[in-house]
Amino acid sequence: MRTPRGRRLTRHEAAGHAPDDGGWKGEGGLTLDAADNARVDNYLDGAREAERSISVDVRTAAIATGAELIGFDHRLKPPDSLKRKVATSLKKQPQQDIDTVLARLSDAVRYTLQWPDETYTHGATTASALLSAWGNDSTKWSNTWGCTAGYKGLNTGWRASGSSQLFEVQFHTPASKHAQEVTHLLYEEQRLPSTGPARKKELQAQQDEVFAAVPVPAGADRLTAPASPAAPRPVLERY
Repeated sequence: MRTPRGRRLTRHEAAGHAPDDGGWKGEGGLTLDAADNARVDNYLDGAREAERSISVDVRTAAIATGAELIGFDHRLKPPDSLKRKVATSLKKQPQQDIDTVLARLSDAVRYTLQWPDETYTHGATTASALLSAWGNDSTKWSNTWGCTAGYKGLNTGWRASGSSQLFEVQFHTPASKHAQEVTHLLYEEQRLPSTGPARKKELQAQQDEVFAAVPVPAGADRLTAPASPAAPRPVLERY
């Protein structure tokens, strides 16, 4: 089964569906009742609308810094994937209400910018400064380039100017992005509640081995979140 854009659905995404009562059911007993499912659908509608202006900023920052915009066609998280994430959160912490969970979602809209090693640090510094200057508030800054083991990269979160939609931007080199893709299935298995401690340790060791081979660009481990200077909004024709 494929999405309208031609991407083949994962086994997990294909499993999600709306029962006759208007709710949602996924693998592993995950469910959303009709009211919560409708709230997620409304949230997705808002994210799709907000994505238009967010993408203008991100595409302009990519052009200005010579970045490659990776996976742009998948900038919106698939509905079943997002619903699975919401249902998992509600199952783990049933005292939460649906609005609290939705307010914390940071990757319904997401992007990846990539530069060669030699221009990575300057590119990431400039791109993040531009996003901030255009009114997007930095909400997350996870720089793991300096870690001795595990994931290598820079994952950032933002609150969009105007819409206040949260979105994610990952900053990668070709090697770190490749390592992320290679270890993705290992990471997904590791985070499953059904995965035991011994297996989790084994999976982490496999991921560590892959990321240990990723070169760290000069200065990448010292990248910090940008300040918020004022700057003119970008002018870029919408797609």
